[in-house]
Amino acid sequence: MESVSLSSRLNKAVRQQYMNLPQGGKCQVTYIWIDGSGEGLRNKTRTLDEEPQSIEDIPEWNFDGSSTSQSKDSNSDMYLIPVCMFRDPFTLDPNKLVLCEVLKYDRSPAETNHRVKCCEVMEQIKEHCIWFGMEQEYTLLGVDGHPFSWPANGYPAPQGPYYCGVGADRAYGRDIVECHYKACLYAGIKIFGTNAEVMPSQWEFQVGVCEGIEMGDHLWVARFLLHRVCEDFGVVATFDPKPMTGHWNGAGCHTNVSTKQMREEGGLKYIEEAIAKLGKRHAEHIRVYDPRGGVDNIRRLTGRNETASIKEFSSGVANRGASIRISRQVAQEMKGYFEDRRPAANCDPYSVTAAIANTCLLEKEQEPEA
Repeated sequence: MESVSLSSRLNKAVRQQYMNLPQGGKCQVTYIWIDGSGEGLRNKTRTLDEEPQSIEDIPEWNFDGSSTSQSKDSNSDMYLIPVCMFRDPFTLDPNKLVLCEVLKYDRSPAETNHRVKCCEVMEQIKEHCIWFGMEQEYTLLGVDGHPFSWPANGYPAPQGPYYCGVGADRAYGRDIVECHYKACLYAGIKIFGTNAEVMPSQWEFQVGVCEGIEMGDHLWVARFLLHRVCEDFGVVATFDPKPMTGHWNGAGCHTNVSTKQMREEGGLKYIEEAIAKLGKRHAEHIRVYDPRGGVDNIRRLTGRNETASIKEFSSGVANRGASIRISRQVAQEMKGYFEDRRPAANCDPYSVTAAIANTCLLEKEQEPEA
């Protein structure tokens, strides 16, 4: 187990002795934010005199943006604006986790603060009661960057027995997955479920159903919880869309979408209309479906390993090789939702949900992109 971090080997019984100490009525609040990479999460903690009852009870804070690739040394203070509060599964009640937006010195949104734009879009289409569910795939690695439990100088058996598998030779890291699941439930994350994925050491959890801006809020905090659980176990969770080259599945963040009209009788008509609109803006969506303008997804969306080609838009019923999939049940019931299979595992859910909502519900028809 040389690939496990040294910190994870510290004496946890000693730690627990201190964690059990009373807090004297005080509350620890951990502020969480997205850093300048658009992928990484940062956090720091402060003391409040009493337990906050709502997000309005949590004060703004600040941090050094020059150390998170979000500002220059000469003007480095950035504002943390609390937007969503959860219970803390690591230090327990009454302590809180708080997701924050980041504002620059002039109180304009930081470059990686895509929540502001997403809020604007969701406010414009709120009468549609748009629901999202996102399937977050990830891969467990040792601190040496090698997939967790893979042979040090080789590869495991080919894909096939690992998806939803059980057994020590098929499920690598289940303890981490189950602890993360419980942490999400305790925190108040709308986690739907979890399963082992096609590549060994690859897993998935689903968040939803969430309405509007709630989707991004809950997925980002669920990611934070995963990183913290992995930290305790001494391993690393990566959202890289293609962590292993060759005939191994990549990692996506399939996004399920449903509006009020889609859920009503005859809703398949509105699903098909939305898919047609998405097809006309395929290139535009690819650019916002990973944090590098589509560069990350080039490695994943090859037309192989349950993906569609990044170069072409496609849709189909029960087709996991399509850009957009309609489930067999939805096709039979003629109402429900559709699944956009293009977003990468490291996507920003605010950018993805805003783009889908904008294209499907706000943009007028236009000619197909060249």
